[in-house]
Amino acid sequence: MKLAVSATTKALMGFVLIGAMLFWPAGTFDYPGAWIFIGALFIPMVAMGAVMLAKSPDMLEQRLKHKEKEVTQKGIIALSGLMFPAGFILSAVDFRLGWSCVPMWVVWVATGLFLAGYAMYAEIVRENAYLSRIIEVQEG
Repeated sequence: MKLAVSATTKALMGFVLIGAMLFWPAGTFDYPGAWIFIGALFIPMVAMGAVMLAKSPDMLEQRLKHKEKEVTQKGIIALSGLMFPAGFILSAVDFRLGWSCVPMWVVWVATGLFLAGYAMYAEIVRENAYLSRIIEVQEG
């Protein structure tokens, strides 16, 4: 139960944080690209988390760990912690100010490619029980 609460809390916090980074700078909730992205990101994530919770709670617990010990890796994570929010915020500002116009068919193709990549990731997670965000020595 504690694992389910932890996973749900992290997913909800991510949803709120990404939603804020997309809708606040856009100045509106009427931002179709943001809704498509959020759906493409969180629906498979929640589904995958639910499957892992039911079939392999240890794997879900391992995937939720994010305490990096290596200095170099900490730097990379910190850099991505700047790049990802900047990308979300910039796309929202772009939408708000109308800097570019991406046809919806391009958005849907990109979403399909994103979901295909997520499906490949899910298959890797399914096949490799030792997959972890952190490199560590494990028994067996």
